[in-house]
Amino acid sequence: MFDLINGLPVHPLVVHAVVVLLPLAILGTIALAVRPAWRISYGPLVVAVAAVATALVPVATSSGEALEKRVGDPGEHAALGDQLLWFALPVLVLSLVLVVLARRDRSRTADGTESTSSRTPARATTAVAVLAVLASLACAVQVYRVGDSGAKAVWSDQVSAAPSSTGD
Repeated sequence: MFDLINGLPVHPLVVHAVVVLLPLAILGTIALAVRPAWRISYGPLVVAVAAVATALVPVATSSGEALEKRVGDPGEHAALGDQLLWFALPVLVLSLVLVVLARRDRSRTADGTESTSSRTPARATTAVAVLAVLASLACAVQVYRVGDSGAKAVWSDQVSAAPSSTGD
């Protein structure tokens, strides 16, 4: 299903979307964690980017499996790529929780005073923010590992076999 578009493999196309959107979601989630004031205004955008990036990860792995049938086993890259979803999901969930908590805390009663029943304890919000940063950093490392192993799988033979220019 995710094999070719106009004769070109789908995998590099989808991978580039993941490689751009997932780091943006990671940076956005870290920003929401350290700048609570941004959670209301920028939070929905960060959650949307994280959702799209997370949804594209299975498309990237499926298209990678289709490409593997054409070009051969990429080795470690396939295993690392299969794990990426489990790093992206916590980033998505925790960014969403940060936004939901901020919106809930900002809720007001009809007379304009804050509703104390909807206030989240500061420790809980801080714990979610810390978890969001940790999950984001772990996801960033995994994105790097997947990309690095993919680049090595594609380019290591071509680069190492390239003639060296000695300046003759």
